[in-house]
Amino acid sequence: MPKVETIEDFYKEKIGWMPESLRNDIGHFNVFKSDPYVGSSPKPAPYRRRDYYKITLSYGKSELNFADKVVKIEKQALSFSNPQIPYSSGDLSQVRSGFFCVFNQQFFHQYGNLNDYPVYQPDGTHAFELTDEQAKKAESIFLRMFEEVNSDYVYKYDVIRSLVLELIHFALKMLPSSAAQVRHQLNASERIASLFIELLERQYPIDETNQKIALRSASDFANQLNIHVNHLNRALKEITDKTTSQIIAERNLKEAKILLKHSAWTVSEIAYALGFLEVSHFNNFFKKQTGMTPLKFRNV
Repeated sequence: MPKVETIEDFYKEKIGWMPESLRNDIGHFNVFKSDPYVGSSPKPAPYRRRDYYKITLSYGKSELNFADKVVKIEKQALSFSNPQIPYSSGDLSQVRSGFFCVFNQQFFHQYGNLNDYPVYQPDGTHAFELTDEQAKKAESIFLRMFEEVNSDYVYKYDVIRSLVLELIHFALKMLPSSAAQVRHQLNASERIASLFIELLERQYPIDETNQKIALRSASDFANQLNIHVNHLNRALKEITDKTTSQIIAERNLKEAKILLKHSAWTVSEIAYALGFLEVSHFNNFFKKQTGMTPLKFRNV
């Protein structure tokens, strides 16, 4: 395993100075080889939220959990973990080995937003089952990362960024062309819907009990977007076939389920974080959406 090394460490140690452009938001990258999981009952990896972006190549049968979605891997897979989407690994007893790299958004400063790629979007595809040939190709990219990390090349992190992007595009090419297609021209309704979704997702995940979402109603979002609420409602109905309130409620419910299952917060703390003034209002909302109380859902 290579030693842990940030870009800042590299510049200071190897060449004695660091370019001005890299002194702020320096970013972080590292790559590792996974050791085989041993023991009869290896513990599942815990849910993580505000961590690094991560790309993992795993060999062996496994189960991956992304928020409320479960992906079963039969042989080998390339998976992508997003800091905004909680994830965990289930049964690891059959995972033999693998590789993974971690990095943050600052590592790609001025190189684009990682969340623009479907593999890091909330409703995107986060895991890809690989053929033997595909796994060999992905592994070769990881091995090149090791080679660069351990080199003395001054611009090695530019090369490593390219390798990370190569892994991302390697996965995207496996998606149906329609799913990976980038639309170059959006109409007015699509632009409004896109901005609305960005504002909505920006409020999540909720990591602290004193954190509280600020935008809760259709009017709140319309005011933030500087448009009339009826205009927002029409645009979202046209693009998603759902009302603004329905989309907000679905996203709130998704976050509520995550917090109930994967945190030790009380129901009242969760209710407060999601913007409910009274716990009873949250209980009524949750039961209307799921048919059970929050506590019953937590204990199922």
